[in-house]
Amino acid sequence: MANEAVTDTADLATGDGVRRRDFINIAAVSAAGVGGLSVLVPLISQMAPSADVLAAASTEVDLSAIAVGQGIKAVFRSQPLFVRHLTPKEIAEADAVPVSSLRDPQTLEQRTQPGKKEWLVTMGVCTHLGCVPLGITTDENRGEFGGYFCPCHGSQYDTAARIRKGPAPRNLEVPAVKFTTDTAIKVG
Repeated sequence: MANEAVTDTADLATGDGVRRRDFINIAAVSAAGVGGLSVLVPLISQMAPSADVLAAASTEVDLSAIAVGQGIKAVFRSQPLFVRHLTPKEIAEADAVPVSSLRDPQTLEQRTQPGKKEWLVTMGVCTHLGCVPLGITTDENRGEFGGYFCPCHGSQYDTAARIRKGPAPRNLEVPAVKFTTDTAIKVG
C-alpha cells in the first residue's frame, strides 16, 4: 500500500494526473467567467430600448373615419404623420405628371402600398428645413399643385406629396406602412 501511495505521488509530480494546481487554475478561470457574465448581462440588458420607446416605434391608424378627399394628422416617432385618402381626380392628376419632370422622380405607385393607391401616408415634415406643411385638411392652403404647401419657405408638393416647386430637395418621406386590415394601418 505504501508503494501505491508513492506511485500516485510520482504520477502527480511527473504531470500524468490532475494536480492540485490545475484544479485551482480551472476553478479560478471558471469563477472569473461567472463574474464576467454577471457584469455583462446587466450591462447589455440596460442598453435595450425601454417599453415606452418600443411603444413609440410604431403607430396604428384607423382609416375608417377618413372620407375620400380628406386627411388626418397622426404622430409617429414624435413627428407629424399625414394620412390622406386621395380622390380619383387627385390620383389622375398625380399619374398625369411626367416622372422625368420631377426633382425627386417617383410615381404614385412607388409612394403607396400595392393595391391601395388611394391611401397616401407620408411624414408631415418638409424636406427643406423641417417645417410642417399645410394641406392635410381641405380648409388649409394646398398650394398650386393641390397637395401640400410649406408656409416657411414656400415649397409646394403635388397630390402624391412630391416636390414640385420651392427649395425642398426631396419629396415628403414615406415611412414603412403595412395594412393590418382594410381599414387600419401600422406605421413603422
